Amino acid sequence: MTERITANSKILGGKPVIEGTRISVEFILNLMASDVSEHEIMEDYPHITKDDIHACLAQAA
Repeated sequence: MTERITANSKILGGKPVIEGTRISVEFILNLMASDVSEHEIMEDYPHITKDDIHACLAQAA
């Protein structure tokens, strides 16, 4: 799962992001901590998959 997460010093100052996006792991975790569901995240960001969200959770763990 963590191959879906990447860090590049040229993107968001090196924060871990979902591969191919500028959406940080931190942003996804903050959404989930604010009771935004996986379904709502995927609706608002259609290029994000359930596996991407789970990779963010795995990265945090």
